[in-house]
Amino acid sequence: MTRYSGHFSLACFPLGSQAAMALCEYGLLFMANVKRAEPADDSIAVDVDFLLGRGADDDTQQDVFKIGDLSREFGVTLRTLRFYEDRGLLSPQRRGTTRLYSRQDRTRLRLILLAKMLGFSLTEAKQLIEIYHQPGGKKRQLEVALERFQEQNEILHQQKREIEDSIRAMDASIAHVEQTLRNWQA
Repeated sequence: MTRYSGHFSLACFPLGSQAAMALCEYGLLFMANVKRAEPADDSIAVDVDFLLGRGADDDTQQDVFKIGDLSREFGVTLRTLRFYEDRGLLSPQRRGTTRLYSRQDRTRLRLILLAKMLGFSLTEAKQLIEIYHQPGGKKRQLEVALERFQEQNEILHQQKREIEDSIRAMDASIAHVEQTLRNWQA
């Protein structure tokens, strides 16, 4: 697999989310190319700034992308892209058996991956994206995204506290078992 510059591993997060996708989607966050780095282990790291559209200009003048183009750019499998299409998150046009993705699809993919990174579900991601198409959608989408991000942030911090408690309990349990084994051997 290829490692992309960044700090987060998408393999660690649940399937995509709505709030994140909507925030990035239409006009708020712009597309940019991911900078390819050295090959890495079996996880794919993507720069959150890329997914947010910060610090990078969208130097792609393309309006249409093939499935392989998006797969390479975002470090996802062809199967993943087809899955997102089946779930109604991406809507490529067809020319024969070739899928042709629009810039809108490309933005949606960016949002899906951001949503995954933030711990949202694909259903949540789709719902937030759909807000954009309602009257006053752009502003409403941002308001809902902010609310959902804040809620998710609390959930993640609570999970972090629980994981830290579990690690402390595990460390104590390991130390106890090791000491018990040493006592038996003595």
